[in-house]
Amino acid sequence: MTKNKDFFGSLKADFPSGLVVFLVALPLCLGIALASGAPPLSGIIAGIIGGIVVGVISKSHISVSGPAAGLTAIVLTAISTLGSFEMFLLSVFLAGVFQLILGFIRAGSISNYFPSNVIEGMLAGIGVIIILKQLPHAVGFDADFEGDEAFLEPDGNNTFSAILGALDYFHLGAIIITIVSLIILISWDKFPFLKKLKLVPGALVAVIVGIILNEIFMRTGSKLAIAEAHLVKLPVPQSFEDLKNIIVTPDFTGISNPQVWITAATITVVASIETLLCIEASDRMDVQKRYTDTNVELKAQGIGNMMSALIGGLPMTSVVVRSSANANAGAKSKTSTIIHGILLLICVLSIPVILNKIPLATLAAVLLVVGYRLAKPATIMHFWHKGKYQFVPFIATLLAVVFTDLLKGVALGMIISIIFVLRGNLKRAYNFRKDDYIEGDIIHIDLAQEVSFLNKAAIKTTLNEIPECSKVVIDASDTVYIAHDVLDLIQEFRDVKSKEKNIKVKLVGFKEAYELENTDWGKQNVFVEHKVKKLETIK
Repeated sequence: MTKNKDFFGSLKADFPSGLVVFLVALPLCLGIALASGAPPLSGIIAGIIGGIVVGVISKSHISVSGPAAGLTAIVLTAISTLGSFEMFLLSVFLAGVFQLILGFIRAGSISNYFPSNVIEGMLAGIGVIIILKQLPHAVGFDADFEGDEAFLEPDGNNTFSAILGALDYFHLGAIIITIVSLIILISWDKFPFLKKLKLVPGALVAVIVGIILNEIFMRTGSKLAIAEAHLVKLPVPQSFEDLKNIIVTPDFTGISNPQVWITAATITVVASIETLLCIEASDRMDVQKRYTDTNVELKAQGIGNMMSALIGGLPMTSVVVRSSANANAGAKSKTSTIIHGILLLICVLSIPVILNKIPLATLAAVLLVVGYRLAKPATIMHFWHKGKYQFVPFIATLLAVVFTDLLKGVALGMIISIIFVLRGNLKRAYNFRKDDYIEGDIIHIDLAQEVSFLNKAAIKTTLNEIPECSKVVIDASDTVYIAHDVLDLIQEFRDVKSKEKNIKVKLVGFKEAYELENTDWGKQNVFVEHKVKKLETIK
């Protein structure tokens, strides 16, 4: 695993990506707060805490935390049921305590059992939803501001009805700004003469150009001018006293209210599952293929939710939209996440007037590009060529995420994957014990006849436990099926992690259908086998 030496170790890559995530997170924080029936600033507070506090504590290098659209319906209902936003904040605080406990009892290991085709289906579904949600904003119809991860909307309509409604509200100025922004975003990394400006993210350029174009439209009295209703809306405190009056705190007098505890438990379950799903997805988007300690992540989320509640913020999770924007912008470490939180804090305190000039059409263009990268046709074709056992759970998850919500979509994909697995025999994986290892041993990992995604956790542990400077033989001679997840793990171990730990890897018996070539020791063909140990079976 590649490690950054310090906070500034990859600042050249992390600052631009942090800036991109900030531009993506800003409207989402506001929109989710408004859709939840909460004060607008509560979404920003959750984004700041998610960036700075969770970013510092978390071990994830790519994921970004903040208010999640998946919790919108829960928050809206809870505020109404509990009677006040202050009472709701108490539930958020208690949910943070529960998540902290889950981290200490190591409940985060459940994430190892999410198969890759379901995770990829979830990401592609989120991508489709992002595109569909942003189309109305791209043409100047901003009546809804509900976030980017839910098909159904608070007003009883759905994503498609919102798009049809937008047909009656085309605004030429918004369309022009969207098109110009898309051209900038798509071409920014394509042309050689722009390479010198790569430190400046295309999203920032698109936002600046969008503001300038709209200012020109307004100052010339053009009909193309975009009205205030179609711009970012941030509260603008005139003094420190105004800022203090905006912030609210939990009402701890409601601690004996059973509904407070029920709401806290609901938030805990939904927020924790969404976080674990996002962490698994973020690890897959990480080009360095680093693994996140999910138990630490639950602790980080718990502390983040406790702090957010204490100063009037919404509950948060690790969020796919912001995490994917972070990965696509080239983030190298969690410094990017922290920078996005710092930028949110600085801008909300210092330049909300300037931020309120950003057209929503420009931000829609940024998210359209993010959505396309998540739901590229190439990804769909990749799983199509993998066969029905990979494609059916993938496409079912994608469609269910689009037409229902994230959790239901993933649940359906998991059920289908398990049904497919149960058609074969579940075999045992192997686990390596360092205590039994003697320097010079050749470690043999003999894969079983069928290796499913349910074996993923044990095999991941096995590969992580292999000592540095050792030799390992991974033998698939007896296998008739290996899950795509396990093949990915083996390939990542061979191509990335083994080289960093100076481990010599030999792959034997992998069939052509696995798309993983057998390899030899190269120049290290001749060596003495002091002792060969077969890895112990997990019961």
